[in-house]
Amino acid sequence: MGHFLLATEEAGFGLHFDLLESNLVNLVIIIGVLVYFGKGFLGKILNERRDRIQTAIKEAEGRAKTAAESLADAQQKLAEAQKEAERIIADAQKRAESAKQEILAQNAKEIERMKASSAQEMNTERDRVIAELRSRVAAMALENVEGQLRDRLNDDRQKDLVDRSIAQIGG
Repeated sequence: MGHFLLATEEAGFGLHFDLLESNLVNLVIIIGVLVYFGKGFLGKILNERRDRIQTAIKEAEGRAKTAAESLADAQQKLAEAQKEAERIIADAQKRAESAKQEILAQNAKEIERMKASSAQEMNTERDRVIAELRSRVAAMALENVEGQLRDRLNDDRQKDLVDRSIAQIGG
């Protein structure tokens, strides 16, 4: 086994790099050297690490603050959008109700116009039918009277009637 000696083996002072065979003194010397020389190096590494962690924390806090502001802004915009949507819906409902009332009013006017038109047509038709019936009744009455007159008036009577009429006219 290899031993590195700082002094002669007989003098008794030496360093053993084989840790399994080394004694406590060698271990303490190695730790001391590492602590002495590594303190500045290790401190520098730890300071750099601490600075990186602090920077990362500050960046994370900044991002969290920005995210919170963005969230608040988005929530405000959402609330405004919901109010606008409610206003649009209310406006649409008003317009729909107004259109419905207008259509109902137009339908009522159209129904009244149709009723008046049909009543006028019925009155016109009734007047036409009545006039036609009157003319038929008058024609039938004339036919009846003529028939009765023909039956009642024979030639002698007709001659008498004509003579009387001429006498009254000539008179």
